[in-house]
Amino acid sequence: MTTVAFLGLGVMGYPMAGHLAGAGHTVRVYNRTASRAQQWLADYPGESFATPAEAARGAEVVFACVGNDNDLREVVAGEQGAFAGMDRGALFVDHTTASADVARELAAAGAEKGIGFLDAPVSGGQAGAEKGALTVMVGGAETDFERARPLIDCFARAANLLGPVGSGQLCKMVNQVCIAGLVQGLAEGLHFAKAAGLDAEQVIEVISKGAAQSWQMENRYKTMLAGEYEHGFAVDWMRKDLSIVLDEAQRNGALLPVTALVDQFYSEVQALGGGCWDTSSLLARLTNVRSFD
Repeated sequence: MTTVAFLGLGVMGYPMAGHLAGAGHTVRVYNRTASRAQQWLADYPGESFATPAEAARGAEVVFACVGNDNDLREVVAGEQGAFAGMDRGALFVDHTTASADVARELAAAGAEKGIGFLDAPVSGGQAGAEKGALTVMVGGAETDFERARPLIDCFARAANLLGPVGSGQLCKMVNQVCIAGLVQGLAEGLHFAKAAGLDAEQVIEVISKGAAQSWQMENRYKTMLAGEYEHGFAVDWMRKDLSIVLDEAQRNGALLPVTALVDQFYSEVQALGGGCWDTSSLLARLTNVRSFD
């Protein structure tokens, strides 16, 4: 069994760290809000620490799943950051959805200390984390990936190495581009079905057996029709992710007109007070579209 550290016990990190503990690994945890770490210890075996450096000390692999680039820098760098406590030869695996730039920046800083680095954002949401069925997109050295893979498999159903550091984050950007377009299309389809006087549930029953089928359709249409938007990834976080995507597109020259438009639609959902609603709440914008005329 491996001694690991897990930094960040949010809705994703909490169950991910739990799966590592459940597999028999020794898990050392850190969370900015200490009470959250104490709650985790009530559910799983392990030990909590006051700083990332303390949690990382003696760990062979350190995982992180925090909010954004600045949160990641905060738990990695400085006197109390994870790198300060990690031994030469240890490995840092970052599951945060962040920029490719920060991944490369921290990988370079880790290399100076003899620490390996993988950027490994995930897809599957809270439900996927709880079920241990996440998809993990990884950038980094193949030797580091093979070393981390048995641990990642504790909470993932699929993990793929896409290329050098930064590739995992770039792949996650593709993931978010595709989801944004799918959810907008589903919202418009449901909106159109209702406006046309169709039974939207019957419509989905038919078209979900054909080429229009998607995970979003099968898992979100009922709650969308019910106006329930408390079932997944929040709009505020999606806008954070799309801002990363659009910034990267400006650099690499990719044209993302639909993504930019859906990002604007999500800003309108925020204006409706839906920043904490899940991303399927694009339908709420359509039913309130006069607010934006």
